[in-house]
Amino acid sequence: MGNEYRAKVFKSGNSVALRLPKQLGFSEGDDVVVAPHADGSFSLWRESESAQVLMALYGSMSEGFMAEGRGDVSQDARDWTPADGVAAA
Repeated sequence: MGNEYRAKVFKSGNSVALRLPKQLGFSEGDDVVVAPHADGSFSLWRESESAQVLMALYGSMSEGFMAEGRGDVSQDARDWTPADGVAAA
């Protein structure tokens, strides 16, 4: 793992913000993707690097990943009737 950086969350209007150290390489105006994880942690990357992030995730899956399929996936029947009773053109 690389260097560890600490930052503080602060209030900005009706939101909270996080000031990132310049050493992380983000520039003003960068569009950033923030992905929350089930354990409460986050990952973030430049939106322009999304394809590389996806390929890195794909390459990190074990050879037998989903070898037995998705398992039993059931879905409830859906009512596709429009609420107003008029079909879309």
